[in-house]
Amino acid sequence: MKAIQISHNQEYNVIDINRPAAPQAGEVLLKIQYVGFCGSDINTFMGRNSMALNPVIPGHEIGAVIEAVGVGVPENLKPGMVVTCNPYTNCGNCASCRNGRVNACQHNETLGVQRDGAMREYIALPWQKIIPAGGLSTKTCALIEPMSVGFHAVNRGQVTDIDVVMVIGCGMVGLGAIVRASLRGATVIAADIDDEKLALAKQLGATYAVNTKTEDVHQRLAELTGGYGPDVVIEAVGSVPTYQVAVNEVAFTGRVVCIGYAKSEVLLQTKYFVQKELDIRGSRNAMPEDFRAVIHYLERGTCPTDELITKVIKPEEGLQTMRWWSENPGKVFRILVDFVN
Repeated sequence: MKAIQISHNQEYNVIDINRPAAPQAGEVLLKIQYVGFCGSDINTFMGRNSMALNPVIPGHEIGAVIEAVGVGVPENLKPGMVVTCNPYTNCGNCASCRNGRVNACQHNETLGVQRDGAMREYIALPWQKIIPAGGLSTKTCALIEPMSVGFHAVNRGQVTDIDVVMVIGCGMVGLGAIVRASLRGATVIAADIDDEKLALAKQLGATYAVNTKTEDVHQRLAELTGGYGPDVVIEAVGSVPTYQVAVNEVAFTGRVVCIGYAKSEVLLQTKYFVQKELDIRGSRNAMPEDFRAVIHYLERGTCPTDELITKVIKPEEGLQTMRWWSENPGKVFRILVDFVN
């Protein structure tokens, strides 16, 4: 069967691998229809993702149909069902797992990063990782995982309706955070350098938009928050300037939630940690309830999902697309690979 493989030196190949003959006991065999390329994949391709196998079959943003089920799979999972997947593993023994925060397992292996992923025609996975997606299309299902990461960050920030929340970065994960914070009744400030992304952020629930490239961010935030600063800042970019803005601009006694991986060391004014008595929190992956919350939101039919999909490509078009993406990083929400036929 057909699969995509990328390596750290910008190699991209469509390869042939064995198709699973049948699901083993406790497994579900999936016919992959759409898989999203995410930021970790372009970083792997560009040699900036040290966590990834080299080479690796990418893919953990999945829209699929159940092909067959093995012995011991619950009866609610049936052939023909549209599903997505929880792409993370958890060991059950580390401190995170013992505390019930399996999304942050010390030994996690995410599909398409630490282990080969779903950019292939078929994949067999443990039934516990299969998430029924109601009436959603398989194309929409490929958007669930990245939005779930944003939803989880809002949970980490303990956002409520009295909060002003700034989300830095309006990619798919940041947009997920904007949606979730808005659903909780918060006043949301979207921050990005791209006006098109900021317009979509407002469509998805942001009250205000700040272009951090063309506006004085400190002055604008002071105007929007009465001089207090945002109660919660969610960093969804992973760069030195955005981390610094998050700490510098968050309100006294505020919460900073960190999603993005900075590629270099970040110099921060640690006096703000103490003077502001800040809560600085990491946010990694997503929990099962975050996936369910995203599905519940998407089932409403109010999300402009077509606008979140930048391109749909065939596997053979991937090399050209990855090169284009590396040259235009700010213009991509999600690129989906079509394995339907």
